Amino acid sequence: MSASTAAVALVMGGAHLIGATAASADDNPTGPPAMEPSASAPTPVKADSPRLKLPQGGVLAPPKVLDLVEVVEDLGGEQRRQETNQTVMMALQSEVLFPEDSAVFNAQAAARIQAIANEINTQKATRIRVFGFTDDQGSYEHGKELSKKRADAVQAELAKTVTDPNVVFDVRGYSEDYPIADNGTEEGRKKNRRVEITFPRSAG
Repeated sequence: MSASTAAVALVMGGAHLIGATAASADDNPTGPPAMEPSASAPTPVKADSPRLKLPQGGVLAPPKVLDLVEVVEDLGGEQRRQETNQTVMMALQSEVLFPEDSAVFNAQAAARIQAIANEINTQKATRIRVFGFTDDQGSYEHGKELSKKRADAVQAELAKTVTDPNVVFDVRGYSEDYPIADNGTEEGRKKNRRVEITFPRSAG
């Protein structure tokens, strides 16, 4: 399958990206991975600027490791994969899993989800986030219910193939919150209707 790949370096603590954690219903994700700030032209810097010098008694902050983010999306945008040093996130457009306004799988959905479950087994992940999202059409409450039902359906299908009996799922529906594209166009709304599956990469 043809794919385009983009690598983006982000300055962020890896701990903020690690897998699913037990969370209350009031917690919010840090935002979908596609919402990183866009790159812009660097600001010109004069090497002899006094602002670059540490004030008397000043010390440098501890060094930080930049977490590389690699994004691969198939040409149709049906499936998007994002990897960092810490996590793997798979986003599937709702249209490839469900009929319109439904949380009942279509014929091709199970095979796609089982393939992700096999990778979860390979990574030996024990914490998995399954988040559902919709576009901004219809009421917010309907979107919340639909996105949660779709996330529940994906979690149930993953559970059939994930082999670790101690795996913990964090399953939520976020309605139209955290869009990754413009809801003003059908192409954008299609990208926003999605289910994201996120799990930690194995240390090995």
